[in-house]
Amino acid sequence: MTDQLFEPTVRSNVCQLRTNPKTWMSTGFNGGTHRTDAVYNITVPEGWTETDLEEYVDTRLSEANFDAAGPALLTGVDQRHARRAVLDPVEVVVTAGVSNPSTLPPVSRPETDQSEADREFRPGTINIIAGTTRDLPPGALANLVAVVTEAKTATLLRLTGFSGTTSDAVIVGSDPAGTPAQFSGSSTPVGRAARACVRDALTAALASRYETETIPESVEDAAYGCATTVEATVSKLDVVD
Repeated sequence: MTDQLFEPTVRSNVCQLRTNPKTWMSTGFNGGTHRTDAVYNITVPEGWTETDLEEYVDTRLSEANFDAAGPALLTGVDQRHARRAVLDPVEVVVTAGVSNPSTLPPVSRPETDQSEADREFRPGTINIIAGTTRDLPPGALANLVAVVTEAKTATLLRLTGFSGTTSDAVIVGSDPAGTPAQFSGSSTPVGRAARACVRDALTAALASRYETETIPESVEDAAYGCATTVEATVSKLDVVD
């Protein structure tokens, strides 16, 4: 186990994670690549209907007296349920709720009344913020999103039977001043540590969030959610020898 990478501060249900300047890649609403020393996870209230997300986030950060710019994720889960895990060159912070689960059933499964076409944004959400002390090139940083997502999906399937929620998001970051690491796959030090941290932090975050509540047993039992039951057309590629 290594020292923790993030310095967390939670005010007004806004979690700021400070660290030395990192290159971040976010899949959130203001996603893409950022170079900052802060990222945020923000809890939104029940019945939240804001559509101007940039203005909303700016207002929440101002109300919580945070002035550092950085990418942000939104969730319906209270920040008291956030959990952190650290291993070797990686730290991960997770909030997890499954009020809006998603599944990818076989195409032979009957249609449900909560299909992909009917889904709505509901901020139950599994948000994951992962940082590494290593300096990753752009391809390895993008791949770390995939590694983190794979670990989330595998863990969530084991714990709940769901593959995710309709609003999951990930932020990953690497240190431009750190030791270079060319790759981030599951067999590398970065990928291996990230997978373990995601698994353990997600498990703990779910246990906290559902300490006094029951996780839905199916999409149909959840307040919101979707089952992707549509079927794609599959064909082979034309190959010219």
